[in-house]
Formats: sequence, C-alpha cells, structure tokens
Amino acid sequence: METFDVAVVGMGALGSAAAYHLARKGVNVVAFEQFELGHVRGASHDTSRIIRTSYGNAAYVRLAESAYRDWAEFEEVAGERFTSITGGLVFIPEDGPYSADDFAHSLGDVGIPYELLSPAEVHDRWPQFSIPEGVETVYTPDSGIVHAARSVTAFQMQARVHGAVIRPRTPVERITPDDRGVVVHTPDGDVRAGKVILATDAWTNALLEPLGAHIPLVTMQEQVTYFKPKDPDAFDPSAFPVWIWEDESCFYGFPTYGEPTIKAARDVGNNYMTPEQRTFVPSGELLAELSSFMGTTIPDSGEVLRTVTCQYALTPDRRFVLGPLDEHPDVILALGAGHAFKFTPAIGRIVAERAVDGTTSDDISSFTFADALAAAARPTTGGGAAAAIE
Repeated sequence: METFDVAVVGMGALGSAAAYHLARKGVNVVAFEQFELGHVRGASHDTSRIIRTSYGNAAYVRLAESAYRDWAEFEEVAGERFTSITGGLVFIPEDGPYSADDFAHSLGDVGIPYELLSPAEVHDRWPQFSIPEGVETVYTPDSGIVHAARSVTAFQMQARVHGAVIRPRTPVERITPDDRGVVVHTPDGDVRAGKVILATDAWTNALLEPLGAHIPLVTMQEQVTYFKPKDPDAFDPSAFPVWIWEDESCFYGFPTYGEPTIKAARDVGNNYMTPEQRTFVPSGELLAELSSFMGTTIPDSGEVLRTVTCQYALTPDRRFVLGPLDEHPDVILALGAGHAFKFTPAIGRIVAERAVDGTTSDDISSFTFADALAAAARPTTGGGAAAAIE
C-alpha cells in the first residue's frame, strides 16, 4: 500500500490550496479529485469572486485579513496577479434582518477602514446605482475581485511544483481511520495517510456517515447571470465597485471583468437539489427575479447575455467547519458553506497547519465540528455569519 503523510480529498479551491500549502511545507501529500481538474460540478469554476473584509462578524473579518496576506504571498510565489481591488458596497435596508451596525462594529474592532453612506452619497459617487431611502450602505475600499478558475489552476500547478501527487478522476469511495492514521479507499487501490483533509463540499457526508458522523448540509443549485450594458465603460472596475444587497433575499454583483459584461446573482436561491439531481439548467423564476432587481437597482445594467450554474452546500448558519472530527482527529474538514473563495489560501494554509503541526496561528475557535452541530440546534437569526455572501 502506498503511504503518504497527508491525503487531500477534493481538488476545488480549498483542497487545491491545502495541497499547495502541504507540499510547500515539504509534506509527502497525495490529492484526489473524483472528476477532472477544473470541472463545473462544484463551486470553484467560472471567473470572478468577491474578495472583502466586510462581514458582520469579527471572526470572519480577522480571517479575511489573513486571506489578503495569503493571497499576496501566493501571487509572489506564482508570479501572477489573481486579485483586483475595486472597493465594495454592502447595501442594508433598515427594516431588513441585517444591521449596518454589525458590519461597522466588526470592521472597527479589527481596524479595517470603512464608511457609512446614505443613498444620496452612494449616487453622488456611483450614479449607476439607484438606491432608495431607508437603505444604509457600508463601503470598504479594500474589497475587490479574485479570479476563480485561474487561481485554482495555479494552486494545483504550484502544489505539483512542490512535489504533491495529484490524481484526478479518482473518486474516494470511503475512508477508514485506525491507530496509524487513515486508509483512503479508491477504485485504483488503497492509500495510507497519517492525516486526511476532506475538502469535499456537497459530497462530505458520503464519507462521514460510515464513521458515525454527519454535518447538516443543505445543497442547492445556484446561478449567476451576465448582463450586457450599453455603456460598458460606466461599469469599468475603475468606476464601479463590487456590491452586495443584504436583505431577506440577497443579491451581489461585479463590474466588468475581462469582458464587457457585468455579473450578478441572487445568493441562496433555494433551488434545492443534490449533486445527483443537479440539472445544470438555470431557473427561469430566479432569472426573472434577478432581472427585476437589476432593472430597479442598476437601471443601465442591460440585457441578459448568459447564465451559469454552480452548487452550494450550506452548513448551519453558513458557518465554516475547519478542523478535525471529534471522534476521529486524523480526519480534518474544510467546509466553506458557499462563501469561502475569498478565504481560499488562508483556509488551505490553516488545514495544512492543523494536519502537520496540530495547531494554527489563526483563531478558528468558532469553526469547529462541534460548533457546526450546535449551530444546527439553534434557530436561524439575521446578521453575523449568516450574512455571508460570495
């Protein structure tokens, strides 16, 4: 049986970053992906993702600070830029479930610059928006865009450069923890590892349940739509920021990025389906809802050009789960709950540190397996970690 120090299961964003950090530490690492690398069945494909520190929970703000440093370091290693700073707006209706005060307090506690703006102030600086009265806006100048598919490919390439063994089209059928680590079972043979990191998103419980463990996950098909404005220059990143609308129904969007279109979506469309049920067919109802919102909020957003689907696997409160199983400490989870891409290099580093060193320099005390189970037992409330888009 082949033997490795650490096995990574799942080579989307988080697994690819974990494999890179492990290999860079000199660890003998093998990584498995059930599909081809760069596939479209999960949540790490397509182009743009929002990067931001603007959360209504200081734990996420601090982790985002770490992620910014890790993105900068990885860009140095890769010799390539993956992030673009545009500034970012979070629109929060005063009668909605979220509070601008939560964002202000969490950003202020961590020392992140921000501004609170009125609708008139927003319109003066970004006339592309039409924001009604009764909406508070949080502006953070450090917000921007990270390239999704290109950065994942770079993590995989750098993992290989540093010695990682990556095996695409190799599904992991089950894992068996024992007193010497974990046996990883695949159709191509078994592998023994001292630790295993599961970055398996919607497929996580298929590997956990035989161990007597379970994460309450809600899976759904999400979709993003590209609009073609008549005047793309008005939506250039130099003139138009990334944005989020935080309300009962949440929306988010981008300036132009590599093409003369702007991308937008509703977050958590509740188009429930398992990975096996997924259709890849966009919902006409969700598209109509988004188009109506865009026509009201960004009147010159233009006509619909195309819609792309992805997959969400949401934990309770959309809380990250970063760390070992209570009963099987050699099995480490990396679950991002549909808003982790901005944190990719930090989460990859953190789970690599947990696997090799048993600890990490970042405070992830709120993101344990036990915390996720406790969150599942509590009623859902507005604000905080739940306000976690893109």
